[in-house]
Amino acid sequence: MARRPVAWVGAIILLVEAVGIALLNWFLGLVVDKQDMSLAGLDPHAMTVSTWIAGGLFGGYLALCGIVLARTAVRDRAPGTFGRILLISCAVLHALLGAFCVGLVGWAAFAFMMVVLGLIVLPLVAYERKAQQEAAVAAPQAA
Repeated sequence: MARRPVAWVGAIILLVEAVGIALLNWFLGLVVDKQDMSLAGLDPHAMTVSTWIAGGLFGGYLALCGIVLARTAVRDRAPGTFGRILLISCAVLHALLGAFCVGLVGWAAFAFMMVVLGLIVLPLVAYERKAQQEAAVAAPQAA
């Protein structure tokens, strides 16, 4: 099965998505700052800084998920408990974003989110199945 290539492609897409999210939030922060916008009386500078911080945190989260997938591909083993939880949360996030994208952006964005969701879930399932098969092969030898 193509576990390694799928994990590599997923890692690359997550890293590119991380950079894209960070740049998008940087740009949105600049727009708010230049137009001196305010939302319900909030300080425009606070909105700018919070947009940049949110972009950095979200981009960092996606980059960390990409690094976990890349490490999975390099080691050709399932991620540990923390990595598995991180990737599952990333998969749930992409499923929710895909659902929102249908109404807000369109079907192309939904399709992209579902492809990324598949690229995250497939290595999790494939490596788990590989670990179960290896355990089944090793069990009779141990007895």
